[in-house]
Amino acid sequence: MKKIIFSIAVIIAVIIGCKTNSKSSDSKNLNLVFESKSNSKVTGTAAFVEKKGKVTFVAKITGLQPGIHAIHIHEKSDCSAADGSSAGGHWNPTFKKHGKWGVEEHHKGDIGNFTADEKGNGTITLTTDEWCIGCEDATKNILGKGLIVHQGADDFVSQPAGNAGARVACSAIIK
Repeated sequence: MKKIIFSIAVIIAVIIGCKTNSKSSDSKNLNLVFESKSNSKVTGTAAFVEKKGKVTFVAKITGLQPGIHAIHIHEKSDCSAADGSSAGGHWNPTFKKHGKWGVEEHHKGDIGNFTADEKGNGTITLTTDEWCIGCEDATKNILGKGLIVHQGADDFVSQPAGNAGARVACSAIIK
């Protein structure tokens, strides 16, 4: 009888362990590297982590001029042009006006502004349920898009893109 109870306990433990492991695989991760554009020295990394229906985005960028800079998701995962223009315009699958994330009407690609310190280093973090990594919803799926860092700040008013200046870094959002 003890062997049967022990065997059942082991089987239950294995089943629970498998379920726990499958939950951890529900997380999706993308790690990207920025290429310098427009004759800049801007580089850095970005990460997208999807867990429980939310995507957390973190970018760490170096080589910037001190001050405020914009970062946006653009339509195409093409960083081939020297000025980053091959990434197209802002990603806007819901056809909204350009604006400030979470405050007004905005594109799905309107991430926003961040500040570079006196050494030219900046970080930005955003968590949202408006994005996904590789899902079937074209209005949320970030795969196949481009990530652009701009020379200046987004004014959140100028249409269609916020008047943030040159594209100083680019990364394709691909697996």
